[in-house]
Amino acid sequence: MLKCIITNKKVLFGNNRSNAMNATRRKFFPNIHMKKFWIPSKNKYIKLKISTKGIRLIDKFGIENLLKKFKIKY
Repeated sequence: MLKCIITNKKVLFGNNRSNAMNATRRKFFPNIHMKKFWIPSKNKYIKLKISTKGIRLIDKFGIENLLKKFKIKY
């Protein structure tokens, strides 16, 4: 399942609308990437499924602070 570990963004559902206003179901996918992050205290890399918003949060607050805040095992 596409889900960001930090922001909990996941697939949303909605409608496509044609010019005649016919509704057909569709999915809105989050911008999820597999990314490796270096953890200096553990001296190793970890892989996370993370959205681009989550990457910006890691750049702002630091990887270790966010992993502690969201109680993610690494």
